[in-house]
Parts: sequence; C-alpha cells; structure tokens
Amino acid sequence: MQTVNKDKYPFFDLLEVIAEPDLQFRKVKSLNPVKAGNFVPEFKLSNDYSHWQQFYNGAETHGHLLLRNLLSKPLVISFYSRHWGVQGLAQLKQLNALHHEVKAAGGSLLVISDERTDALDKLAWEHSLSLNFYHDEDKTIARQFRVYSDDYPVWDRFSGIDENAPLLATYVIEPNKQVIYNHIDWDFLGTFSTGDIVGAVYESALINNSKKSA
Repeated sequence: MQTVNKDKYPFFDLLEVIAEPDLQFRKVKSLNPVKAGNFVPEFKLSNDYSHWQQFYNGAETHGHLLLRNLLSKPLVISFYSRHWGVQGLAQLKQLNALHHEVKAAGGSLLVISDERTDALDKLAWEHSLSLNFYHDEDKTIARQFRVYSDDYPVWDRFSGIDENAPLLATYVIEPNKQVIYNHIDWDFLGTFSTGDIVGAVYESALINNSKKSA
C-alpha cells in the first residue's frame, strides 16, 4: 500500500544535503594610532621630487624644500585624503590658517596626502591654500603612524566613505621624532586645537634652541 505524504513539505534524505565549506571570517584589528609620548624612529621623507608639492595662495610653486631644515624643527604633520570630502577640506582650511603661526613659533607644517591628483591643484586654487604636501601614495608614513591599515578599512567605522584612507590625524613631532601632540578626528566633531598645536611647537622649539646654544 502506498503511503501518502500529507505534510506540507516533501520528504528529503539527509544524505542529499550538501555540506557548505566553513565560512572564513576576517579578524578585524582596530587601528591604534601613535600618540603623544611615542617615538616614530622609522619616520623618513624621500628627496624624490615626485613626492612633493607646494602651493602659495593657491598657485603651485617649485621652490626647493630642504629636508634638513624641515626636520630640524618641531614638525606639524597632518594626514589628508580627498576621500574624506568636506571633512578633509575643513582640515586643510584650518591648516592653511595655522601655518603662519606654526612658522612664527619656530616650527614647520607638512600635509601628508595619500595620492597626487589634479583635484588637489583645483582645491588649492579655489581655497587659496599655502601648504606643503608630501604624497605618501604607498601609505608608508600612514602605516608608521598607525593611522592606516589594510586590515582595518575606514569604511568599517565611518559611513559615507567607500575607499580605505588614512585617518584624519594631526601630530606635532620633535626633531628626535618623539610625538608631543596628537589629534584624531574620530567623530567629526571638529578638528584640532590651534592653540594646543602652536603651544606645543613653541615649547619644543624653545627647548631645541636651548640645547643648540648650550
């Protein structure tokens, strides 16, 4: 006598089930950026002209920037990427307003960009930027400051960004490569404190000059 299946679903044999391979989960390791008190001994800048770009009042200039002079003073380093959109532009504008004060306090200012594009030339012209850029296209320096990692793409944390890019981070480092100030814009609540940066640069320059004259 034939058995009639009165259930809603048909019978199936467990042997017919094809086992799927175990899913491989990528372990995400959060970024742990360098902070004040840390040293960055591996930090170096290339003499290769292709890494450098200078602007004065929006126009590109081609003067020679001496690395020795740049690194012999307290140095403000700020990481920038066009992928941050309006937040990145806001940071550039604040740096532009700051660079004269940094110089007067005895320091230098350098923007580390993750790529060299015509868009930067346009941006500099539209906003009359007077800034020095170092193009870190392989993100070597960003990795040294631990503000970039292939294992922790920024889109995992921030909405509205679809490319991996260095964090919007600003540092002051002494000639001995010790970090004396750091700021990471984690929440887009505003950029760094101008007063804190100028104060850190001035104090470091004062100590550095005292050592030279001793």
